[in-house]
This record gives sequence, structure tokens and C-alpha cells, in this order.
Amino acid sequence: MASRYLEILRTRHAVRLLVGTLVGRLPNATAPIAVLLFIRAEGGSYSLAGALAAAYGVSNAVGQPVLGRLVDFYGQPRVQLPAAVVSALGMAVFAFTGTEPLPLAYAMMVVAGFFTPPLEGGLRALWPSVLRKEDQVPMAYAMDAVAQEVMFTVGPLLVTLCVSLWSAQAALLVLNVLGILGALSVVVSRPSRAWRSAPREAHWLGALRSPGLLALLGAFLFVGMALGSIAVAAVSYADDHGGDSTYGWLMAAIGLGALVGGSVYGARQWSGAPERRLRVLVALLAVFYVPLMLMPGVVVMTALTALAGVFLAPCIACSFVIVDRHAPRGTVTEAFSWLVTTFMVGSSVGTGLAGPVVEWGGAVWGFAVPGAAGALALVVLLATVRVLTAVGGGDVVAAASENDRNGAAEPRFSTGHQA
Repeated sequence: MASRYLEILRTRHAVRLLVGTLVGRLPNATAPIAVLLFIRAEGGSYSLAGALAAAYGVSNAVGQPVLGRLVDFYGQPRVQLPAAVVSALGMAVFAFTGTEPLPLAYAMMVVAGFFTPPLEGGLRALWPSVLRKEDQVPMAYAMDAVAQEVMFTVGPLLVTLCVSLWSAQAALLVLNVLGILGALSVVVSRPSRAWRSAPREAHWLGALRSPGLLALLGAFLFVGMALGSIAVAAVSYADDHGGDSTYGWLMAAIGLGALVGGSVYGARQWSGAPERRLRVLVALLAVFYVPLMLMPGVVVMTALTALAGVFLAPCIACSFVIVDRHAPRGTVTEAFSWLVTTFMVGSSVGTGLAGPVVEWGGAVWGFAVPGAAGALALVVLLATVRVLTAVGGGDVVAAASENDRNGAAEPRFSTGHQA
């Protein structure tokens, strides 16, 4: 298993693109906790911190597909780096001015969120042009999904480290400088500079004109709800079983489960249609959320939480392949960005829904929400079997280096139909 991952990482540009993307996404991954700690340091309330973080999250959800479409039109360097700089400037103004005046604080959160560069979708668009073997692309998607789990685990630790060494203000500034450097590392690379989206049909819906993509987004709205709701239910459980340390163990267990599941999934070459495989993975994801309602002791609960996380990264990795298959020609970055947005919106909805459920019925019913959301995701996939089976999209990615276009090197193209 490790040898196949090492083969990908030895490929020229692979490590640089993966690490650069992860570093470039640190501001986005850490924004909620960084804003919370900054507002608390300024003497503000949790409600204000939550409202500002929500403004960031909503604007980010809107901005990702918009910027993704611009990347498809104009290429990565002309969009990704300027967006990263504008986003960082918005957060820097917020860090220096604080909450006075409050309208300015909200405006800077909107700017920082909206202009967060779509590095995540950009990386997935680059993989087919970087990897010489077509069967390596699904494995790279799985590695990407696993790396996300690591980033969302390490990111908050970096925030708390910066706060402890310097201040909450310094944490906001340092992480956004790192974000610019990460984006810069990606966009000056040869694959990013050379990448061009395939010619696209003019249509105001862009990637959303694909019925298969819409079906996938509908399912992943509920997958995101499952992940968002389990975090709230875990807080309620931890309140009665050891407090913050227990909550930390539960969240780490979800990340560990996703890490293991994604690593194992990506190491295998899968046969058959990924749409059928996703239905099985989502069904398993929903089933393994159900035992959490038993709410056993901390040790057993941590193990069950790890099991619940096992199928998350495989679901995400499989969805990347399906996006690649169904995205209309010339909309690959936008399509991946829509998946990111849908997942984020679903997570926010799940968080908002689980709160009242926990207050009404306690943690046990809070843990029922992710299971129900997973079941609804499966229902969407089953109801749209015919749509998802009809693969469209054509050539999703057309990427070639400058030498390729000059006929001096072996061309490498992705048809967007990896299985």
C-alpha cells in the first residue's frame, strides 16, 4: 500500500502541489477557531465570534464556485494568487481594527471568505496532468482526502500554538501569510502555469447544468450535515463524560478513522462504476453512525467514533472521481468547487440542526442526526441512479505543458472518465 503512495509522491511536482495546496488552505481551515480566539481576546462574546465566523463561512461558500469558474476561464495563476492576497488583506484589516467599527469587521470577514482561493478544486484539476498513469488519479484523490483530515486536525493546533507563543492577532496574520506562500508555491509551478481548462460551451449554469453533478451535490449536502451534526452531539456527550479532553479524543478518533479508511481505499484499484461504489460507501457511513446512539463509556465511544469516520474519506475520494466523470467540458475547477461549497453548507446546516435536537432530546438524539443524514444521502443516490449512470461531461480537463503544446514532450491529457 505504501509503495503505491510513494510512487505518486515521487512524481515530479506532486509533493509541491499537495503541500502547497494544504498550506494555502490553512487560513480557511483555521478561520473559525482563529476568529473565535481573537474575539475572545478582544473581550467579545461567543455570539459575536460565531456571527463573524458565519459571515466568513457563507461568503466562502459563495466565492468558491465563482472563483472556480474564473479559474476555468483564465487559468490558475491569474486567479488563485490575487484571490489569496485579497483574502489575506481582508483578514489583516480585521486583525488590526478588531470589532470597531463592527460593520467593517463583518465586511472584512466577507472579503476574506469570498476571496479564499479555490486551491482544493485546482489541485484536483491538476492531478491528471501531473500523474502519468491514469489509474493513479483516483489514488491521488484518496490521498488528497486523507491530507484534508490531517490539515483540519493540525490546523487548530497551529492556531493555539501561535496564540500561546504570540497572540491571537499574530495567529490571524501568520496563518494568512502562510496561506499566500502556499498559493504562491502552487501557481508558480509548471503544471499550474501550463494548465488550461478544455474549451467550454457558453452556459450561465456552468457546471450545474450536469444532472449527474446535481445529484451528487444533493447527496453530499446530507453527508456534510452528518459531519457537522456529529461534532455538536460529541460536545453534548463530552459534557457528561470528561469535558473538553473527551471531545478532543472523539474528534481525533473521527480524523484517525478517516485517515485509515482513506489510506486503505486509495491503495486499492477498484473495478466497476464509482457511482455504484459510492452508494455502498454512503450506506456503510450511515450504518456506522447508528451505534453512537448507544453512548457507552469513553473508551468504547472513542472506538465507535473512529469506526464512524472510516468511510468518510473514501466517500469523499469516490465523489472526486464522479465529479470528474460528470462535470461538463471546461468546468472542472468550478465543479469541484461546488462540491466543496455543498459540503460546507451541509456541515453548517447539520451544526445548526443538531443544536436544537440536543437541547430537546440530549446527546442520544444528537447522534441520531448524522445517521439520519447519511440515510438521506443514500436515498438521494438511489433516487438518481439513472441520472448518475448516464455519464456525460466529455473532456473535463485538458492540461498540457508548454513543451507539450510545442510538440517537444509527451502530451498528457485527462478525458475526465477515470473509473
